[in-house]
Amino acid sequence: QAQAGWLQHDFGHLSVFSKSKWNHWVHKFVIGHLKGAPASWWNHLHFQHHAKPNCFRKDPDVNMHPLFFALGKTLSVELGVQKKKFMPYNHQHKYFFIIGPPALVPLYFQWYIFYFVIQRKQWVDLAWMLSFYIRFFLTYLPLLGVKGVLGLHLLVRFIESNWFVWITQMNHIPMHIDYDKNEDWFSTQLQATCNVHQSLFNDWFSGHLNFQIEHHLFPTMPRHNYWK
Repeated sequence: QAQAGWLQHDFGHLSVFSKSKWNHWVHKFVIGHLKGAPASWWNHLHFQHHAKPNCFRKDPDVNMHPLFFALGKTLSVELGVQKKKFMPYNHQHKYFFIIGPPALVPLYFQWYIFYFVIQRKQWVDLAWMLSFYIRFFLTYLPLLGVKGVLGLHLLVRFIESNWFVWITQMNHIPMHIDYDKNEDWFSTQLQATCNVHQSLFNDWFSGHLNFQIEHHLFPTMPRHNYWK
C-alpha cells in the first residue's frame, strides 16, 4: 500500500507516460483500485500543496496547526503572543508520535475520502474505490471472517499511515512555515523543502521523495532522474 502510494504520486504528477491522458487513466486505477482512494481528492489537496508549500491556510498539509501542533518559528511565536492554548505544545515532540503518524490515514483519511467523493459527486472515483473494497473483502473474507478482514484492513492502514506521515513530513516540517508572503515561486519552493540522504534503501523507502527539492522544482520529472 505504501509503495502504491508513491506510484500513484508519480502518475498524479504526469511523470510516467508522455501523454497526460495515459497518466490520468492509470492514476485512477492505481489510487482507486489498488488503494481505495479517489484521484480527484488527491489532486485537489496535492496541487494546493505544490502551489504554496508550507504556507499556512493555503497548504492543506500544514492545517494541523494550531489544533495539534505549533508549527514553524513565526507561527508558534504568534500563537504564544495570543496566548491561545490548544495543546501542551512544549511536549509536542513527544505526542507527535501518538497523534500524527498512527492516526492520519486510519482515523481521518479513511472516512474523509468517502465524504469528499459523495459531496462533490465524483461517481467514477467512488466506483474505483468500491472496486478496491470489493476485491479486498472477496480475497480475505473466506480466510479471516468479517472481524479478521476489518482487523487486517485497520492494521494495514495503521502501518501505512506511520510510513506515509514520516516520509511526507520529514522534508517539509523542518523548513520555513508561515503565512503566504507572495514571494516568487522558485524561492517559495526552496524555503519549504529539504532533502534526505540518498541511498538505495532511502530511495525505495521514500519513493524518491528524499529528493524533495528536485521534486518541487521539477514535479513532472520522472523520479529516477532526480539524482542527476
